[in-house]
Amino acid sequence: MLSSPLILHFPSSMPMTDEQFFDFCQENRDLRIERNQFGDISIMSPAGSETGNREFNIAVQLGVWSEQDGTGIGFSPSTGFKLSTGAERSPDASWIKLDRWNKLTPEQQKKFAPICPDFVIELRSASDNLQPLKDKMQEYMQEPGIQLGLLIDRKNRHVYIYRPGQIAECLENPDTVSCEPVLPGFVLKMEKIW
Repeated sequence: MLSSPLILHFPSSMPMTDEQFFDFCQENRDLRIERNQFGDISIMSPAGSETGNREFNIAVQLGVWSEQDGTGIGFSPSTGFKLSTGAERSPDASWIKLDRWNKLTPEQQKKFAPICPDFVIELRSASDNLQPLKDKMQEYMQEPGIQLGLLIDRKNRHVYIYRPGQIAECLENPDTVSCEPVLPGFVLKMEKIW
């Protein structure tokens, strides 16, 4: 298991097309792979069992709320999205309003959809450095469509709340995190995430 991401740099004379990158990810399904706006590829091993359980608890809470709300759809950490910068990112949990999702063609929905979710969550695992995750959250906040992001730092028991055009807010050891008004009625319970 990789303790930190392996970064592959490609020369500008040899860029990987979107199709090639998608195929590369499909051939290496056991890895978590992302690509930044410069074409550099980050390869991460699958999440450890403890982190995987925390991701699952986040996904269950978001999924239950999403099914009850009915205005959007949720996505797992294995989902890739192509951002406007050209980066392909896979948040640990995400949600998109149905009206935005339905504007994509069926072909766009099958691959790494060219859309940034309305809501993203990133969960810091024990081996993650915090600053790259903060940088990733700032990248999301520059994207069209994003409305809210949570960065959960289990190590320090902090939750950073990101909103476009605003300074990130830090909650220390919260019991719950409200995602109002973006996700009406959704309150993330932290007990099973810490």
